[in-house]
Parts: sequence; structure tokens; C-alpha cells
Amino acid sequence: MSQAELGFDALNIVLQHHIANTLGWSGLRPLQSESIGPVLRGDDALLLAPTAGGKTEAAMFPLLTRMADETWTGTSVLYVCPLRALLNNLEPRVSSYAGWLGRSASVRHGDTTTGVRKRQVFERPDILLTTPESLESMLVSTMANPQQLFADVRAIVVDEVHAFAGDDRGWHLLGVLERISQLAGRPLQRIGLSATVGNAPDLLSWLQGSNRVRGVQPSVVAPEGGSASTPELQLDFVGSDLNAAKVISALYRSEKRLVFADSRRTVEKVSLNLRELGTSTFVSHSSLSVDARRQAEAAFVEARDCVIVSTSTLELGIDVGDLDRVVQIGAPRTVASLLQRLGRTGRRPGTSRNMLFLSTDDAQFLRTCGLLLLWSEGYVEPVVPPPSPIHVAAQQLLGLTLQERRVGVATWQEWFSGLDLAPADQWQEIADWLVETGHLDSDQGMLFMGPEAERKYGGIHYRDLMAVFTADPQVVILHGREDIGSVDPMLLQRKVDGPRLLTLGGRAWQVNYIDWKRHRAYVEPSPTAADSKWSSMPQPESFALSDATRRVLLGADMSGVLLSKRALAKLYELREEYAPRVADKDTALVREATGRLRWWTWAGARANAVLVSALLELAPELLDESRAYNNWQIGLRGDVTAGTLGGVLRDVRQALLIEPTRFLPQIDARALKALKFSELLPLELAIGTMAERTGEPEKAAEISARPIVSLQ
Repeated sequence: MSQAELGFDALNIVLQHHIANTLGWSGLRPLQSESIGPVLRGDDALLLAPTAGGKTEAAMFPLLTRMADETWTGTSVLYVCPLRALLNNLEPRVSSYAGWLGRSASVRHGDTTTGVRKRQVFERPDILLTTPESLESMLVSTMANPQQLFADVRAIVVDEVHAFAGDDRGWHLLGVLERISQLAGRPLQRIGLSATVGNAPDLLSWLQGSNRVRGVQPSVVAPEGGSASTPELQLDFVGSDLNAAKVISALYRSEKRLVFADSRRTVEKVSLNLRELGTSTFVSHSSLSVDARRQAEAAFVEARDCVIVSTSTLELGIDVGDLDRVVQIGAPRTVASLLQRLGRTGRRPGTSRNMLFLSTDDAQFLRTCGLLLLWSEGYVEPVVPPPSPIHVAAQQLLGLTLQERRVGVATWQEWFSGLDLAPADQWQEIADWLVETGHLDSDQGMLFMGPEAERKYGGIHYRDLMAVFTADPQVVILHGREDIGSVDPMLLQRKVDGPRLLTLGGRAWQVNYIDWKRHRAYVEPSPTAADSKWSSMPQPESFALSDATRRVLLGADMSGVLLSKRALAKLYELREEYAPRVADKDTALVREATGRLRWWTWAGARANAVLVSALLELAPELLDESRAYNNWQIGLRGDVTAGTLGGVLRDVRQALLIEPTRFLPQIDARALKALKFSELLPLELAIGTMAERTGEPEKAAEISARPIVSLQ
């Protein structure tokens, strides 16, 4: 009988005993049972299940079996998460499972003390729970030989793999894994854990990296969901953040409510309003101090009749205890996020998954309707890694040089063979540029760190080279010695009449003193509140979401969603208002009440960016002076006709069919700053990378083929 057929019986006998007796489980969940065979075989695997679906156990039980039966030694399993809090949350559970077999697990991330790190070098845990940035730091560490640290690694588990794959942290992780695999002298078994995604085989293929070239078998394990009850989704229009707080305070009393909002500013406003309404409220977002977040999350776990208001920081599986309700102010931008948040409820027997959406303005309401339409149709976005990650390639070449101290001019590419960070010719162009600009030095066929890299990144042992994401400068807010969190410096530089006020941690504060040299501000409680704001870039909507919003306005039904009377009234009102701007199979050219002409594409900002670039090249006289566009429309000059625009678009479509990248969006210096390590690339390559990431030529071509109708 094969291991796949054996299932539970194929696990180590000691694990079987503890699963039955220590955990008291009568059996394994479908995902846990079906994962045993592929993981024991050594397959690269993607394990898919809803939140709280037992994914950690599905990976760890068979890996621990291999660890025991094959006598793995040293640090043999890496467990990578996107969030430190998630690692802290997982460590006790993983440690207990490892302890059954006399093995150990330990956490290492940016908050880990120097003493613990030193101990991990000499007493290497069997399982290391960590982040990509900490792995990079270990690779370039002067405290220990990375060859010794990673010589015994056999497998890596990537939790919330979709969160990595969706941005450059995923490419960074793959580069780091290739370097660890080279040090270990073997392919690493790669196991990704995720909730439902729209393109599971593609995601697993991406995670495999060079294993795909080496022929390692891929296995997607995604059992059917079974007979889970239908979730309860409701939509209400409340018109303001204060009204949202009033609804949350009044509804579901005596229950534990998790409230999501997609900006820190909204989290703070709603939290403050809830407290003023007498509701026990906790707060969690990335600008609160680590201690403040931990205290809030711990207190929330122990409380009952209470609310915790959070950004997406509580989306990714961090355990905040049994929840009764999830409330969403506005809407996330993907169905995948909706499913993650919905999955926080319905975990206790006799309860069901539920989510209440509260919209505070018209545009937010329409986006929520579009998202709920996609959900009702069973749509889940494909996870698509950002294209052209050549800036990560440049960072990895510097990281490798720092790790090895010097690398051969003719051999360094072997470390990344089989990984699609950059084509071979671009790899060489990047290396030549780094030497030319002094980031690398070359001598006698070897590359080593140059003076420019030392100048830019050398502080605190190249800390800024360890991560591919940028952190905005922040001012730490202190009440006495208590670290509350941090705010954007711009908030403290604006002119104000009277005391300078802010809201942080759901409480009102008055700023008494700002120490600009040390980036600190000292506050005391205030009876009066003021908004806190953080700088952020506008987030584009996908083509699917913008198009779904159009279909809602045309009358599409959000099946399975209960709309309140206010929501129904608002939907009717907006369908009347937007009727002149939506067409069934066409795009609409509309003269607004202001006299301005708008081309309503409903294509999403990335496709619209390509269309604007195409018009700038082929017919710039059609665009208005601002050249403004958003997710739904593009501004045109007042004398443009549907016939004129249609004629130009025929040329646009023909050009896109021949050369899809011809009309990539124009990139200015401000946009280029969002690409960390862009300075490690020749300017043309950096601009090309950023342009490729901000456009959707295929969707632009689809829109350019649609007839244009003048509706007003």
C-alpha cells in the first residue's frame, strides 16, 4: 500500500499517539490526510484550505515524520511567514508538535534579541520559524558561517504563500531560497500554505523556482470544501465613519466583533468613536508599537462583549480567539481578502461564517457591490507575481557578494540558475552597471562589494539591503516612557491653530514636544481629538472589479447577499445616477454636468494608464490638459466625438496586437521612487520595470475593441 493510501497510518507512530491522545482528535481533516502522501514523497506541494483549515498541521505532521524516520539533523525545516505576529502566534503550537519527537522549534525575526540569535547558532533548532528578511540577514551575518547554518536544510514551509507571491517579497524569498539550496547542496522541498486562489498550479510552479527545472514533482492538495453552511453576507449604507461606529456599537451586543478597515486613519476614527459610545474597543494596525498591538490582541482574546478594529494586519490567520462577527468598513480590493476575513468566523460548532459590510460613501459602496458580485459568481483572483523583478535580481547579486565576500565574474549566475528573476542578458547588464557605478568592484575575475554600496547600504551591517520593501519615515509617539506607535512626520509639520492634536491607538492625544533629531514626539491625553493621517499611494482596482461595478450598475444581482433598506435605496439611486455612464457591451463617452467630457471605460487604472499612454503617442489632442484618469474613466477634451475616438482606438488595438508593450505607462521620478533598489539598475531598465508593473496592455486592447457610444 502506498503512503498516499495509508494516510494517518503513514505518520510516525509517536505522532499518531499524540494526535489521538494529546490533541484528542478522532481523525484528520481532509487536507491533513491528503497531504501526507505528497509531503512524505518529497513533492513540492501547495496545500489549500480556508482560514483555520488545519494547514500548519497538514505540512508539519508529515515533515516531522520524515525528520524522525530519516534522522534529519541540525536546522532541517524552515517555516516562513509574512508577519512577525503570525510567527509568534505559531511558535508554541509548532514547538509542542516538535517536542513530541524530542525536537525543537524557535522563532527568529527583527524583534529577536541578540542573545537568542547567538544561542540559535550554537543550539540550532530543528525548525526555524522566520521571515525572508531574517534569512537574508543570516546569510550575510558575520556572527556565523552561513554554510554551517543552512547545511542541513531539507524543506521549507511558506505560510500565506499568496501574500508573498503578490509582491516583491516573494521574489526576494525565492532568491534567498536558491542561495540556501546551493549552500545545502540539495533541492529544498517547498510547501506552500494558502487559502483559496484562482490559479493554484501557476502559484505552485512559481514557488518551485529552480526545482521546476530540476524536475521535482508538484502536487496541489485542495480537498472539496464539503457541506459547509452558506455564509451570511450583508451590505448596509451608513454614510460616515461615525454612523459606522454607531451601527457596530448597537449591533451584536454581548458578542465579539472583528472590524476591518483598509486605512489606518479609518481604524483610528472608528475606534475613537466606538470608545466614546461606551463600547469596549481595541486597536491593531502597523503604525502601533509592537507592545501596543500585542496587548490589544491579548486583551481581545480574553474579553467577550468587545470590538477590535484592524487593518489587514489581522487578516492573515493570527489567532484572536473565537469570533462571533466580522464587520468590514468599505471593502477590501480582492475576493481573496474577503474570503480570508470571512473565514475568521464560523469556527465554533453551531456558528456560521458571516460578514457585514458598512459603506460610508458612494464610491466605496459601488466598489463593495462590485466585489460582492464577483464573490457571488465564485470568482477568486489569480495570484500574479509582479513582472520583471530585475531590481530584486540586483539586490540578490549584492546580497550574494556580501554573503560570499567575493564571487567569480563567470560563476555567480550559477547561484540563480533556473530562477526567473532576470534573463541572462539582463543579469549581465545589471552586473556591469553595478561595477560601473561602484556598487561592486571587480578584480582578477572576482566581484566584491564596492564603495558606493558601502556608502548607501553599509549602515548597521547593510540592514537596508535585507528587505525589498520600503518603510516610510515615521515619528515615534511617546506618553512618558510608553511607546504608543508612530505617525507620518507631515502630520506634525502642518500649521495648526491651538494645540497640536492627533489620534493613535483609538485615543486622543495632545503633542507637547517634538524631538526632530531623534524622531520622537511626547504627548499627553486630550479631551479633544483630531485625525491622524499616513501617506500612501493610491491603489488601483483590477479590471475584474471595475467591470463588476459596471455590471452592478447595469442591474446584475449579488446573489446570496442581503441588502438593508438603506443599501437597496442607495443602489437604486446610484443606478439612476450612473445610467448615462454605463453601457452593456460598449464604452461610454459622456459630457458631465460640469461640461467636462469623460470616457467611461470601467477598465481599472492599469488598463486606463495604457490607454492614456496610447492616446498621448497617437492623438494627444484628444486628452484634456490634466491627462487625468482613474479606475473608471479618462478625461478628454470637450470637442472629441465618438467617431474620432473610435478611429484612433482602432489604431491602438492594432498596435497592441503587434507590440503589446508599446504603450506602457509613462513613469516619472516620483513613481520610480516606489521601486526599491531602482538605483541599482540602468535608468532605462528601471523605468521599463515600473512601466510594466503599472499597465495592463491586454485589458487595454480589449477595451479599445469595444464600440463607443455617446450617452449624453
